Amino acid sequence: MTADHIPHTFQVDLRGLVDLLSHHLYSSPRVYLRELLQNAVDAITARRAEQPDAPARVRLHVDEPGVLRVADSGVGLTEADVHNLLATIGRSSKRDGLESARAGFLGQFGIGLLACFVVAEEIRVVSRSARDAAAPPVEWTARDDGSYTVRTLPEGARPEPGTTVHLTARPGAVEWLTEARVLALARDFGSLLPYDVRVGDEPVTDRPAVWERPHPGPAARRAALAHHCHQQFGFTPLDAIDLDLPVAGVRGVAYVLPSAVSPAQRAGHRVHLKGMLLTERADELLPDWAFFVRCVIDTDSLRPTASRESLYADETLAAVRDALGATIKEWFTGLAGGDPERLAQFLSVHHLGVKSLARHDREVLTTMLPWLPFETTDGQLPLEEFARRHPVVHFTRTVEEYRQVAAIAAAQGIGVVNGGYTYDTELIELLPTVRPGTHVAELDADTVAAHLDPVDPAEELAVSGFLGAARGKLDPLGVDVVLRTFHPVSVPALHLDDRSARQERARAEEEAQADDLWAGILGSLRGSAPRARLVLNHHNPLVRSIARIADRELAGTAAEALYGQALLMAQRPLRPADSALLNRAFLELLRRATYSDGPGEAR
Repeated sequence: MTADHIPHTFQVDLRGLVDLLSHHLYSSPRVYLRELLQNAVDAITARRAEQPDAPARVRLHVDEPGVLRVADSGVGLTEADVHNLLATIGRSSKRDGLESARAGFLGQFGIGLLACFVVAEEIRVVSRSARDAAAPPVEWTARDDGSYTVRTLPEGARPEPGTTVHLTARPGAVEWLTEARVLALARDFGSLLPYDVRVGDEPVTDRPAVWERPHPGPAARRAALAHHCHQQFGFTPLDAIDLDLPVAGVRGVAYVLPSAVSPAQRAGHRVHLKGMLLTERADELLPDWAFFVRCVIDTDSLRPTASRESLYADETLAAVRDALGATIKEWFTGLAGGDPERLAQFLSVHHLGVKSLARHDREVLTTMLPWLPFETTDGQLPLEEFARRHPVVHFTRTVEEYRQVAAIAAAQGIGVVNGGYTYDTELIELLPTVRPGTHVAELDADTVAAHLDPVDPAEELAVSGFLGAARGKLDPLGVDVVLRTFHPVSVPALHLDDRSARQERARAEEEAQADDLWAGILGSLRGSAPRARLVLNHHNPLVRSIARIADRELAGTAAEALYGQALLMAQRPLRPADSALLNRAFLELLRRATYSDGPGEAR
């Protein structure tokens, strides 16, 4: 073999590896305790694969702050095992032996005890093998500088098979090895572990899981689940949904949030892997539409990532996600058929999530549309009931358009649904697919105007001077002025504007400010859309009074004020030109109210 082809062995800088583990692979030093519990549980699993009646105990003791001792009754190690497994980075007994028990192991990545260096400066392991009764106890001591020693011990050092791990805290990490912190971490990570785990005399495991325990009755079970939810997530649930997928090895419960949350908010689901807490931030566990629940599950089928702090995105996870989504969907469709009161309570809080699902799921759309609330001119109503009241279901695409016409449309007997909220327009347009014969139409300005009564020609002719002054003032803003009669009488003016008119106005404004080339391009796009309209209510006493003003300048200012008031009533955003008009009209009316026709003479 030439010198160029002589094999070399990788050299590992343990300090660098510890820095990698603590700052990049793991999110927090707290995972050291999970690794200790995991190693202990895997050792017991390995021993029980060969000795089914072997004891199954894990005991954690804080001898003093900063000194932790973890003892298990697992399979133990010989001196050869220590050299082969503990001192070789990346080597794992889960890969190198006991293949028949491997499915029960929690960890399979060979990092093991090295994770404890995120809090410890020294790790001492005393172990005795359960496989080789003649093998003496062995001690492995490692420090965070990368050095380690191995020695055999007298028989009395560890009379029973199993392993004891001693940790000594590194400077600044003593808080992680106090009794209170160790107990809290052990309960968080290990409450569902299958073996007897204790910190001192305090039990850690709490099995069977709350969703699998027998209860005196349904009310007692609901109370127990509500208490569990409050412990895990800090809220009392609106309801609890059992999650049981035997084929996928998933068991658990989904808790329905008692208040609305944003669909964009990332969910924090708690996932246990074979009883060990894997993550409390598994936002990929459920479909995006199911943002209104928080889950706790235990699984033996989903794969963890190398850090064992999240789930591996594979086909199994995708299948479980779909199955859990189907379970949640079955829950609320079941409420629709059997418990409408609870369904109404749920939808009053979480209708947005159901609307999101109904857009793409025909079954959910058919089942839930009669129950989903919408803002309408008849109040908050399901579309099914609204469609029974109105032969044509008119809707607006924006909240702004709805507010602009809602009061007037209701007074004229036009039924309008506000489609401006998330998903609402899509669902309104789908209504005919689940309710054949229903006519759905987008409400435009012409439809509203067609329902307003015309004014007697003689009366309109009598106020033509005022209308002319008003049109002259508002024409530069792209607004026409018309006179109609409508209810309610208290509304003096209505601003009618649709999207095509706004688009044309925006184009014209851009054209006026553009250079010659761009102005020519915009000019070629000029549309024939109707302009915005200010509809004056001839029934309104104020409009009648203003229409009799002889001073054309004052009449024009009054028309500007009515226009501004109509914009404000519609709650639509004001353009700079609109704001300037409102300010000008207000100041002019103040000036006229304060001073007489004689210069400098106060009224």
